[in-house]
Amino acid sequence: MMKTCAPGVVLATSLLVAAQPAAADDGQVELVGETTLPHAMQFNGTTVGGLSGLDYDPRTGQWVVISDDRSERHPARYYTADFDGTRFELTGTRPLLRPDGTTYPAGSVDPEDIRWDPLAEGFWWTSEGDRGAQLIDPSIRSAGTDGSFTHDLPLPANLRMAPTTGPKRNEVLEGLTFAAGGTEVVTAMEGPLLQDGESPTTEHGALSRLTTQSRTGSVLAQHAYPLDPVFAASPTGGYANNGATAVLADQGDQHLVLERAFVSGVGNSIRIYRVDTRAATDVQHVESLTGTDVQPARKELLVDLADLAPSTIDNIEGMTWGPRLPDGRRSLVLISDDNFSPDQTTQILTLAMK
Repeated sequence: MMKTCAPGVVLATSLLVAAQPAAADDGQVELVGETTLPHAMQFNGTTVGGLSGLDYDPRTGQWVVISDDRSERHPARYYTADFDGTRFELTGTRPLLRPDGTTYPAGSVDPEDIRWDPLAEGFWWTSEGDRGAQLIDPSIRSAGTDGSFTHDLPLPANLRMAPTTGPKRNEVLEGLTFAAGGTEVVTAMEGPLLQDGESPTTEHGALSRLTTQSRTGSVLAQHAYPLDPVFAASPTGGYANNGATAVLADQGDQHLVLERAFVSGVGNSIRIYRVDTRAATDVQHVESLTGTDVQPARKELLVDLADLAPSTIDNIEGMTWGPRLPDGRRSLVLISDDNFSPDQTTQILTLAMK
């Protein structure tokens, strides 16, 4: 259901609040809220959709979400929002700007994730780049709260596009988080690099890479991340894949990684893992993970979203910590990218964690 408050302000009310406990195997996670936005919702002259990343700033209580519109409908942009767990209200939108202050031309950028900077004003965001007729490197950029370009974080060479090496198309920098109090920048590749082997199938998983850098770009470590096999075969022989679409710093040296699988004719599977890299091999200088003896990051299933029985499981791509819930539990908020498709949903789920 949609509510309108004032011109240009749209609210989405919760479809499911205070749901009955339906937890993962260890009982640590509960679905407590589900909110959706109307398809092709209009806000301040833009079509809302493709929301692939979100973040919450505990200092201000403000939320930020990024659209993966490649400047094809409107200039590449982000939105600010208020969210109380039952109602999601967009409060503003601005375009992402290039160093010269102009908006990005169509197809030149592919925004995916966004994080408030915990040590300064503004935010950081990732772009997947492109492997098409023209090779466009992925990027990690910081911006002011007005969307103005601040700087590029230098990428390790193995994450750049090259004719026969580097990221595969649409399997690039899907996840971004700050760790170590904001002094470290951690990114997750959605899938394996070209030189790291085949993407997941129903027969096998794959190794993608988690990269930890300083705020100036120095690579502190890079670890192999073991992606699950695809959960089902397509009954039509269509598309089927699994990848990491979000990474989020957790307590201590651990992270949460969200794996999103999609199988044509079947649907989505969303699993969130708690990941520990402390015993993993640093692979920043390993040219190819294929046939190489490395110790990948250790992961433990936190929750399979199917076990929480939301109304639907859509294309979840964003994940962030929200404010503490009234009972003291942490809130973990997820958002889905509807690909601007009427057959999909912009879905915001709130999970409670002990």
